[in-house]
Amino acid sequence: MPRRAMPLHGEKQLAAEDQQGDLDSPSCSESLASLSDCEGSRQSLTSDSSSKSSSPTSSPPRVVTFDDVMATARNLSNLALAHEIAVNENFQLKQEALPENSLAGRVKSTVHRAFWDVLESELAARPPEYAHAIRLFEEIREILLSFLTPGGNRLRTQICEVLDPDLIRQQAEHSTVDVPGLASYVIGVMGKLCAPVRDGDIRELKATGNIAEVLRQIYHVLDLMKMDMANFTIWSLRPHLQRQLVEYERAKFQEILDETPSALEQTTEWMRESVKEELLSLSEEAALASGAENSSRPNLSPRLVLNHSYLKLLQWDYRKRDLPETLVTDGTRLQELTEKLSQLKMVACLSLVTSSTVGAVTEGLPELPQRLKRTAAVLLEGMHGETFDLQGALSSIGAHTCAEVSKELAERGFPALGAEVQANLVGQFSSLKDENNPVRALIDKRVQLYMKSLLCLPSPPKSMPPIPGGLAVIQQELEALGTQYANIVNLNMQVYGPFYANILRKLLFGEEASQRADTQLPSD
Repeated sequence: MPRRAMPLHGEKQLAAEDQQGDLDSPSCSESLASLSDCEGSRQSLTSDSSSKSSSPTSSPPRVVTFDDVMATARNLSNLALAHEIAVNENFQLKQEALPENSLAGRVKSTVHRAFWDVLESELAARPPEYAHAIRLFEEIREILLSFLTPGGNRLRTQICEVLDPDLIRQQAEHSTVDVPGLASYVIGVMGKLCAPVRDGDIRELKATGNIAEVLRQIYHVLDLMKMDMANFTIWSLRPHLQRQLVEYERAKFQEILDETPSALEQTTEWMRESVKEELLSLSEEAALASGAENSSRPNLSPRLVLNHSYLKLLQWDYRKRDLPETLVTDGTRLQELTEKLSQLKMVACLSLVTSSTVGAVTEGLPELPQRLKRTAAVLLEGMHGETFDLQGALSSIGAHTCAEVSKELAERGFPALGAEVQANLVGQFSSLKDENNPVRALIDKRVQLYMKSLLCLPSPPKSMPPIPGGLAVIQQELEALGTQYANIVNLNMQVYGPFYANILRKLLFGEEASQRADTQLPSD
């Protein structure tokens, strides 16, 4: 767990009121109820509670203006930010560092250096000039006040009195401004308000002798503290946002849909593909079972179609194909998950080939498979990069596997692997580069079966489903990855279930059923 960004000392604790959330009431059960309505009959579809405009064809075509586009962009940005804060426990704001050689970086550096040079020259003059120092203390005063909670009245009053701009100007007119004393007071207040991670910076400030440098470093540390405060605010609000996330995201997406009626095109196409694939699969199964081609259209379960759609994301080409609109906020997580899953599947393939080729001679060496797995995982790191040499990596893993097996055999007084066996093993490893390799197809099918079984479990699951054969070597990693995947799917289902229900109603039962359901929706 990352350290809290701004756990304030004493009076700087940020008060974040907990409000009662409604996440539990209309969440996944509501969405699944909508889908269950689809499964019952056409009559039951008319009782769905999702909004009218979530139907992909209910809104008439209209001209989209620039203001509409900007409103949609703002809604999408807010939606993505709220989603990221709620689901990503490690989300933090970071200061953007401009490249030193960039024009913006050079301009910023020049302007800042000029300001601090002028400040230093003014303070070193005889008599000293305080124009820049006064403006600086005014800004410091406002920053310090922004850190205080509504309850910090005593410290607020003290800061306002000590850093009173009018008082400092009067002292400047009589050359009685105690700049080091004011700086020392500011450092003391910063020490009370800063996060523990800034304690070292505060000590360095106290040890700095040059007053101009002290003021410059004070301003730098205050910038860091502002970022700490923002991140602490995010941390404090995250539980509240998580409770309200489903309703918030659904409402925001509805606003996007109101502004852009075509905002579900990719989602509709994603589900249409799943319907076609499931119909084809069921037709083939029916033909095999009856021994003849069955001309009747199989009955599809909406939940079956939706699960199939989610499973397609595990084989999605994220570089060449856009995600469905309802999954854009989880795009990065899904891509990382898919790439990690592909790496695990390749490790499972290598383990299965090793077991089938030299399993007889390695029996009784329980630590060897895990050691080979770790090596393979390291050599396959980044295997989805465009410049990654998969063929070379597989050959290296094959050579390393042969060497490790021979070493283990030699330590036990057995002869090393023969040249023919080694060549066979390395050759089978190299053949795994082919996407149509039968071993890859087998492992892929079993992983898909496992992920599908995860989607059928309640949320949260009481226990994990059994691991299919051949996947034991990656069981721990697969269960962790599967849990992450199921969490993404379950949250997505809770948020967008009503939209999916409308789309599936149209795809499975036709336009007539969809329109009838829309006309019977209760008015707001």
